[in-house]
Amino acid sequence: MTPFQVPLIAVILAAAGVPLYIHLPRFAVGDLGLSLGTVGAILISIRVVDLVQDPFLGRLSDSAMVSRTRLAWIGLIGLVVGFLSVFTLTPVGATAWLMAGLVLVFSAYSLLYILFYATCVDVAQARTGQHMRLAGLREAGMLGGIILAAILPQILSGFDGTDGGYRSFGWVLAALILAIGTLTRGFWTTPRRAAQPKDQLQLSLLKRPGIRGLLILGLINATPVAISSTLFLFFVEDVLILPDLAAVFLVAFFLAAGMSAPLWSTLATRYGARRVLAGAMIASMAVFIWAATLGAGDVVQFSIICIGSGATLGADMVILPALFAARLAQNDHPRGAAFGLWSFVSKLALAVAAVAVLPALDLFGYEPLKTGEKSNVLPLTFAYAVLPCLVKIGALGVLLKLPKKVLIS
Repeated sequence: MTPFQVPLIAVILAAAGVPLYIHLPRFAVGDLGLSLGTVGAILISIRVVDLVQDPFLGRLSDSAMVSRTRLAWIGLIGLVVGFLSVFTLTPVGATAWLMAGLVLVFSAYSLLYILFYATCVDVAQARTGQHMRLAGLREAGMLGGIILAAILPQILSGFDGTDGGYRSFGWVLAALILAIGTLTRGFWTTPRRAAQPKDQLQLSLLKRPGIRGLLILGLINATPVAISSTLFLFFVEDVLILPDLAAVFLVAFFLAAGMSAPLWSTLATRYGARRVLAGAMIASMAVFIWAATLGAGDVVQFSIICIGSGATLGADMVILPALFAARLAQNDHPRGAAFGLWSFVSKLALAVAAVAVLPALDLFGYEPLKTGEKSNVLPLTFAYAVLPCLVKIGALGVLLKLPKKVLIS
């Protein structure tokens, strides 16, 4: 394995994570003509599929009967076909087709995510437990991929005869996945380390306080970003009335996160994960609540918010996965089974945000994508700016209650 393979694989995974939730509501409402409530229902339905399949994918990843290389290519091809189905081949208003394409995307994402993080644990152990260093490398690649996938539709807008650029977006992602998959095929040959067979089922892992506590923290802490990601394009277009600057704001946010990632890794190693992560949570709330006061044309203010909140996101993305990986390594838990749970928790946060917020906005009278028209944006402002801060307070409380031994990397 060479160092460049880790961030490159992370780029692939990034496209099926946060960027999908940034673009999907805008694409489904604007291009396919679906309602916010329908989008929320689709996403929560897919999570039911995940609940059934993720434990199986975790056990499959741990099995020595199937090579990681073969499983990785199954996941890569699944992502390619899934992205093309969702963004390039979905007919207008075809809810069932969209849902089938998303099931394929998220299933392939789960398989790759579990394989990737499980393999990273083995790599880190082979290199004397460098979990924080590997996490910094991995999450830097994730953030680079998020930036790329988040801004691509706007860059490609007009190339395929549509305003959103989503048709071209599907083809570009498919080509990128195949190219990176070819360049990184040697990564998956890292030998599996033996784990305790009694922990093969995810339910037994949940009985362990350290694992359970980190999963609960991961779920609650991921929800604020899930909410703001889902509503980002709506907020920029309908509250700030700055749709042409959406890509610039996204780059500022994720670039700040990427640049801050090595710093958070260093601080956590030196001063302790709990102290550093708690400080980052408090800082994120102090910065992001400012968005509740913004209105049309507030470019400078929102730019500062994007940079500040992005910088604090770097702590979440580096420290929590590293703590989870270190906990697995300390107790020889099966990698695939554990990261099957971690993958499900990450996606569940995004789905919970969508299913809770999108129908509620419908209920309270928000009509999306009414740029330049009089629209009831107060519910959108509350959901985008205030609600994430309230949830973050809950995440901070969970962090402070976790035993100190769980927070050692």
